[in-house]
Amino acid sequence: MALYLISVLERDTTLCFLLFQVIKLPPRKERNLVVAVRNVPHVPGHTISDTIDHFFQTNHPNNYLCHQAVYNANKYAKLVRRRERLQNWLDYNQLKFERHPEKRPTKKTGFLGLWGGRVDSIEYYKQQIKQLDKQMTLERQKIVKDPKSILPVAFVSFNSRWGAAVCAQTEQSKNPTLWLTYWAPEPRDVYWRNLAIPFVSLSIRKLIISLSVFALVFFYMIPIAFVQSLANLEGLERVAPFLRPVIEL
Repeated sequence: MALYLISVLERDTTLCFLLFQVIKLPPRKERNLVVAVRNVPHVPGHTISDTIDHFFQTNHPNNYLCHQAVYNANKYAKLVRRRERLQNWLDYNQLKFERHPEKRPTKKTGFLGLWGGRVDSIEYYKQQIKQLDKQMTLERQKIVKDPKSILPVAFVSFNSRWGAAVCAQTEQSKNPTLWLTYWAPEPRDVYWRNLAIPFVSLSIRKLIISLSVFALVFFYMIPIAFVQSLANLEGLERVAPFLRPVIEL
């Protein structure tokens, strides 16, 4: 009886503590619901961002909140990945030098470090990162200033779930290939490089992939069916009569 009372008291204490922690949390703000929009048409004299803003203010005036246009930053992303690799090599050589301060690490500047002049690794990677930072700054400015860098893709935020659902689940244009909307995935689930692929090219790729999968499954069934027919001795004897003496042993 005493153990039962102790367990009940311990359970109630834990529940009260958890409830208190929940009460202390700040009130949740209503999360903006986001819809992805693709294949935005180009309007002469207007940027893609202006076209998107005007379209949703006209067609969804009560629910439209804001939008974020997508920029074609694939080249910039390559520079970022290259800088990360250089930074990793710099950190590695600095750590190596800290463990063995009597000798500074060196490397050859040729292809894969197989040939070329030998230089100080730490200073080499610092210089490479410095030059790359300048390239990244110029590329970032180019992306922001060039209207052609804006892709016909955007993430549109709404102030209500109903407004976002209406936009995501209905056609926005008489032309079924324009203003394509769907629920926006999580940012980490977006393969950003593919957003720069035109709609027609993307549709062709989907068709090719579908046909390839069908062909793979269809032609894969032929050898499977043949092997399955050999799974018993009767089928093997029917397919290969010359093996009958071996089978009858």
